[in-house]
Amino acid sequence: MRLSLSDVSYLRDSIGVISELVSEGRFSITKNGVELVAMDPANVAMIIFRLLPSCFSEYNVDDPQVVGLNLSNLKQVLRRASLGDSLSLEVFDGKLHITLDGASKRTFSLPIIAVDDREQKVPSLSFPSSITLPSSVLSNAIEDAGIVAESVLFTVEPGFFTLSAEGDLSKASIQTREGDGIVILSDSKTRAKYAIEYLKKMVQGSKISDSVTVRIDTNYPLKLEYRSIDKVSLEFILAPRVDDV
Repeated sequence: MRLSLSDVSYLRDSIGVISELVSEGRFSITKNGVELVAMDPANVAMIIFRLLPSCFSEYNVDDPQVVGLNLSNLKQVLRRASLGDSLSLEVFDGKLHITLDGASKRTFSLPIIAVDDREQKVPSLSFPSSITLPSSVLSNAIEDAGIVAESVLFTVEPGFFTLSAEGDLSKASIQTREGDGIVILSDSKTRAKYAIEYLKKMVQGSKISDSVTVRIDTNYPLKLEYRSIDKVSLEFILAPRVDDV
């Protein structure tokens, strides 16, 4: 197996976000791409990450492989990439060998660790409401809501998408309407509440895409989708907080 990336940011930025939610990753490497599906330790959030072969300048995979890695260690190595560096990945002798090639050629070897052999299954979910909007709009709304509360209520209705939060004394409401790069698909009103602690980590997916698609249903998991066409996709599924909606 030998994989090469001319643009390290697709992998570096994605791993930076994923490592905020999980400490270890089970990467499945096949001819169809590199994929990671993982649950956070509290079983509240799922991450689905895919790096497509078309993202790579070289993609040679003879046989499917599963590579378990400590994501903090991987993140630290990827952060050492300089602007203009290319990156190569190879597996041998029980380690992942990462080569950064630029002004100098640097090679790091990370141990392949044992991770849970059970392959995480992505649930089949159906959503009546979806919103596609600039990533920055969602990120700013989550930051605004986080000023006053630990959870935020998502409300979607035809033409409008509202985030609202309420603390002991303070309230915040952020409403966006369809138009100006915002597409809202909803035939009826749907609403659900989610933990801001998780959302703040997930919206860092804005590093890989300027837009995000939000999918929800009433008192149902939230799905966030960040995609760079033919390159990378980073998706999150977050369980709702149904106690006080």
